[in-house]
This record gives sequence, structure tokens and C-alpha cells, in this order.
Amino acid sequence: MDSTDRTKHTLRAYFRHERELTFTSESWLHIVQAREIQNAQVVASYVSYGFEPQTIDINSALLREGKILLLPRTLPDKDIEWVAWDGREESLQKNGKVLEPIGVTFTDLQSVGAVIVPALTIDREGNRMGQGGGSYDRALARLHAWKVGLVGAGEISSEILPVESHDQKVDAAGTPELLLRFSRDAPGHL
Repeated sequence: MDSTDRTKHTLRAYFRHERELTFTSESWLHIVQAREIQNAQVVASYVSYGFEPQTIDINSALLREGKILLLPRTLPDKDIEWVAWDGREESLQKNGKVLEPIGVTFTDLQSVGAVIVPALTIDREGNRMGQGGGSYDRALARLHAWKVGLVGAGEISSEILPVESHDQKVDAAGTPELLLRFSRDAPGHL
């Protein structure tokens, strides 16, 4: 483990602990109104668990709007594939702590217009810190979609997070109150 890995490991433990202490069940539903999500016919999301920002109302709203909703399914090598989900709980199965969709792999990744991703924290340049497996970074690298990470109100970092070459940035951060878009033209500025 190199020094960046050690730093990220320490930060993840800290952010998980802080989230557990400050977690409140709030809604991130307002992000569905983002123009990128409104313009997308295919949206990738996830089923939240534990202390993650809640996605049940987001996913339900996307389905009501007639979007094709993709959910991630973890492969044995910890990569992610996407499966279209119809909203039925019986078409989900437990994989560890996570509910994942049952069904055929969605292969038309070029049609994905927006993706909603979990994050422990996001910095002002759009660097996202996830759980540490690299699954989302590999999956996001294959998507040419607008990416929004969900975090709690106090989980936008003013400090730049440590990054590695495989880490994927998000285009925006959604909190229960705000949608913060990151400018790629002016590093260090929202």
C-alpha cells in the first residue's frame, strides 16, 4: 500500500464514522430536476443502504417519468455491469449488504445520459471518494454520461482529496439542499 492508498484508507474510515454520527434520513429528490437527468432517457442509479444518501424516491421518480433505470450489479472481479430495473422489489437480490438487480446485462452504454453515484465525500474539483473497491471508477470510465455524486450536507470537502490515475471525477454533487456543478475550466472553483 503506497502513501496515497494509506491516506485514502484513513480518510474513508474518518468519513464513514462522521457520516454514521451525523446521518439523517433526507431526500435528494430535487436532483431529478437537473436538466441532464431530465434530458436523459437512460439513467443509471443505485439502491442505497445503511448510511448512504437515500435513492428510493429518486429511483421511483425516474421510473414514473418513463426513464430506463439502470442499477449496478457487481461482478466477481468487483467490476460493475448495469441491468435495467422495473421497480419491483422481487427483481432485486441481496449481494452482501447491497440489493442488486436480477436480469440481463444492459450493453448500450452509449445511451446512458446521466449516472447517480454514491460517494463518501466530494471535493470542490469534483474528485469523489467512494468505498474503496474501485468498482465505480472502472464503471464510470466506460460511461460518457453526466455524473452526479450524492453526499450529505456537510460532505463537500474544501480540501482537495488525494487522487490516483484511475479515479473518476463527477460533474456535480447533490446534497439534500443543493446541486453543485463543477467547472472543468477553472480548477479549484465550483
